[in-house]
Formats: sequence, C-alpha cells, structure tokens
Amino acid sequence: MVKCVSCDVETYMPFKCPYCGQHFCVEHRLPENHDCPESWRARAPREKPLPVLTGKKGRGRPRFEHSVTYAQPAYRDNRVISFSKTELKHLVIGGLLTLAIGLSMPLWWERSFYASPLPLIVLALLFAVSFLSHEIAHKLAAQQYGLWAEFRITTYGALITVLSIISPFKIISPGTVIVAGMADKKVIGKTAVAGPLTNITFALLFLAITQLAQVPGAMGEALMYTMLINAFIALFNLLPFGILDGFKVFEWNKVVWLAVFAPSIALTIYSATSFPLV
Repeated sequence: MVKCVSCDVETYMPFKCPYCGQHFCVEHRLPENHDCPESWRARAPREKPLPVLTGKKGRGRPRFEHSVTYAQPAYRDNRVISFSKTELKHLVIGGLLTLAIGLSMPLWWERSFYASPLPLIVLALLFAVSFLSHEIAHKLAAQQYGLWAEFRITTYGALITVLSIISPFKIISPGTVIVAGMADKKVIGKTAVAGPLTNITFALLFLAITQLAQVPGAMGEALMYTMLINAFIALFNLLPFGILDGFKVFEWNKVVWLAVFAPSIALTIYSATSFPLV
C-alpha cells in the first residue's frame, strides 16, 4: 500500500498526479484537491482566441477562423527502474519466505544433493531469485509504459507460503506486483508475459549449464532442479485462466501466448523426466 501525500491514508490503488508526480488517494487525486504546486501546467496557454465567426458584407460566405489547443501530454515517469522503501521491504520479506521454502525441502523430499549443505543453499537462493525475478520483470515492464507498479506482500498469500514451509505441498505466492494506471490489452499483455519469459530464460540458462558444463554430483542435480522450478513457474503462470498471467496474454495475442506456452511445456516435460519429482 502507498500513503496519500495529502492525508496519509494508505491505499492499494494510488493515483499519481500527472503534474507533481506524487501519489494520492481518490479524494485528493485532482490537482485542486491537494494544492498541487504544478497545477499551473493544467491551464493550457491560448495563443489565439476561441473560434469566432466573422464575415464581410457583400463578400458572399463568411470566413471562419480557428485555433486548436492541444492538451497537456500524459505524465510518464522517465525513471524506468525505481523502487520505494516500502516496496524494498516487501521484496525482502517475499525473498526470505521463498528462501525458507527452499531450505525446507529436505524435510519432505529425499534427494541426494540435500545431504551436503552447499547445494541446498545454492538451490534455495536460486529458488528465491527465480520468484523475485518473475515479479520484478512484471514491475519493470509496467514502468516502461509509464504505469505505477510496486510489489506488495498479501496477507493471504504470505499465510499460504508460511504453511507451505511446514507442509509437503509447496505453494509460493507471498505477494504480487500491483499495477495502476490507464492501459489497453496490449500493454497489459506485455506486462503479464514478462514474468514467465524471465523464468523460461532461466530454465534455458540452467539447461545449457547442465548440458554443456556437465556440472557433476550434487551441484549438478541442484541446477537441474532449478531448471525444473523455473519451467514449472512459467507453465503454471501461463495457464489462460482466472487472474494468471496466461489469461492476460491470451486475451491480448493468442499467437504470443502459444509462442511462450509451448516452450514452457517442453522445458517442464524435459526437466521432469530428467529429474523426476518423486
């Protein structure tokens, strides 16, 4: 949540003033309601008077004179990458919760690489990085289109994640990126596909490492399992249902959706058969 600069009320859907760049609640979103110091920009200058109708006697049709005034362009934050203190705090909490799930896996799943601490720590760290990279990709994509976007821990998601730490069933959803602003299906779809694309890229990277570098032993197994995690995160989020990323991408462009959904299936099947879950 973000606090309104004018009244300090926390709101999940803040409004960014297009003139001063501050965030406000719905009651103070207009420049005149928060004494905006840049409100003068809202008054577009007029170099010519309003359209008038003039004519001269004996000259037939009257002449028309127009003046066209263009509105102030929409505000766009040129800082493509920006994180608030509140968002950084939520990202740290989300990363720690995800890290705890990675470290808890030996309690339920018997794997050879869990016997030594280093591969387990590497796996847990890569697990947290995979989740955070997915969410940050959404954020950066939204910011490129001038939208307000910040990661926030959700109470329900954090509770499920904490329960996953102490149970054999792992659900990782401590929070999500909240996006605010005017956007069409294309912008929403491009913002949504950024997360799964990041995980597909990670899966391909770890596939190349395990196949080309031939990392031996427990560390190689940990890297292969990281490939499986990223492939599955991409596949699950690309399902075209409900609030998942796949639904937004499918609504925008079905060809793009298929182009990213197909490799996520292939990578998941390959990594699951090479490194089965059970």
